[in-house]
Amino acid sequence: MDTFAPPLPTFTDVLDAAARIAPHAHVTPVLRSRALDALAGCELHFKCEPLQRSGAFKFRGACNAVWSLPVAAATRGVVTHSSGNHGAALALAARTRGIACHVVVPEGAVAAKLAAIEAYGATLHHCAPGIAAREQAAARVERETGANFVHPYADPRVIAGQGTAALELLQVAGALDALLVPVGGGGLASGCALTLAAQAPACTLVLAEPRGAADTAASLAAGKRVTEFVPDTVCDGLRGTLGAPGFELLQRHGASVTVVDDADTLAAMRLLWTRLKLLVEPSSAIALAAVLQEPARYAGRRVGVVLSGGNVDLDALPRGFVAA
Repeated sequence: MDTFAPPLPTFTDVLDAAARIAPHAHVTPVLRSRALDALAGCELHFKCEPLQRSGAFKFRGACNAVWSLPVAAATRGVVTHSSGNHGAALALAARTRGIACHVVVPEGAVAAKLAAIEAYGATLHHCAPGIAAREQAAARVERETGANFVHPYADPRVIAGQGTAALELLQVAGALDALLVPVGGGGLASGCALTLAAQAPACTLVLAEPRGAADTAASLAAGKRVTEFVPDTVCDGLRGTLGAPGFELLQRHGASVTVVDDADTLAAMRLLWTRLKLLVEPSSAIALAAVLQEPARYAGRRVGVVLSGGNVDLDALPRGFVAA
């Protein structure tokens, strides 16, 4: 299922998604911080997706996918596999349309995220860790229920929906010199690439990726997808393999990758909590960490940062986050 078939989404699809999800999704705020500007040496504009419904940008793509379904197909419900945020988002999106949702979850997923999926009314199906096990389980549920499969990051409807985050950011912040976006499966990153290509072609797209799961950096460097790796990172939302559509769109747009150590990501997470007063996931804080890692690159520039989600398990905060 990771090789979700073309056609690739376009910016027109992003605009269609923006109209489709408008009755359901929040227009999240763009926040500023003088303290973080001074620390980074540039002008930072934070797109705050932790304040999106379901607590992450994922609701945008899930909502677009759910409301794109024809009526007859929608009655069969939807199914996906997810470590957390996409599953919760799809469950909530399905609830807005009154249809069933099935989510395949791997062992070891964050407890708070699983609780959110169930709270939104989805049926959980557990499987072994690893993308192969997740895909096999999702395919089985799809066969048994007739539900429509919605890939977490390789579905064109999902990618188009995620691109609306950058669309809103540009509408508020105006022209940007660079946009920093976390990258895992590539749905958010490639959706933002579509928006930048159409509305801000001079804006540099930089992807923030954990060193323990740097398959996107390896893939763009090699000119082909690198899929054989074992993720080892505190950024649980960025452990997925870059999808084929995402790779093609990011390669086409000329995106670059900054690889970040987990320790720097946790430091950025703490900064966002203390300075911006926003609790974000490590998978979100990594975007700020990437800016702070290369101060000369962004000095004096206008920089957008997509903070992707805030579904933090407070009972399992990363070690070193609370300590000064």
